[in-house]
Amino acid sequence: MFTRFSRPQAGQEPISSKKITLPKPVYSSETSVEAALLNRQSTRSYRGESLALSEVGQLLWAAQGITRPGGYRTAPSAGALYPLEVYLLAGDVRDLDSGFYKYNPESHELWGVFEGDKRAELGQAALNQEAIRDAPAVIVISGIYERTTGKYGERGHQYVHMEVGSAAQNVYLQAVSLHLGTVFIGAFYDEDVKKVLQLGENEEPFCILPVGRPEVE
Repeated sequence: MFTRFSRPQAGQEPISSKKITLPKPVYSSETSVEAALLNRQSTRSYRGESLALSEVGQLLWAAQGITRPGGYRTAPSAGALYPLEVYLLAGDVRDLDSGFYKYNPESHELWGVFEGDKRAELGQAALNQEAIRDAPAVIVISGIYERTTGKYGERGHQYVHMEVGSAAQNVYLQAVSLHLGTVFIGAFYDEDVKKVLQLGENEEPFCILPVGRPEVE
């Protein structure tokens, strides 16, 4: 699942201070957990329709949102250390400028990283996969191993990978409830992705999840 490749690392650029408050997450729907599991599938073709800010916010909450006091989140994390970072690459999201945003679970906000539509560049870094270029929005999950390995040593690497799978599955199930489609993409050149998305040197990209309305439901 984690098919990743290495290339020389590029430099970083500064993060902006732009912040967008997301609509409050919805905690119930007409889709049961069983129905979401039954209908979960990978979708690579999307209709040319925009997404609502509430929809992308709900998906981000499903990936790493806060669920109760103490900062506990929707996906389990070894030692509650939360090594993952979740981002949104917005191309066609209503009421949101095209750009790359970091999701802040504590405030349920998007923090701007850079402006502009980088879906095509990210698609090239992921072996020219068209789903990334064509989706109106793309969720990227990265992680900082040291947050977990500092406590658990080398075993922490496995714990981080387990957490990525949990967060990605949450996105899949939430997408079913929203009548959206997504696909887990793990084939990409690590350093190219880091360059396109301006990730920190100690931050590793783990998966790319393009999201859109399926061409056929």
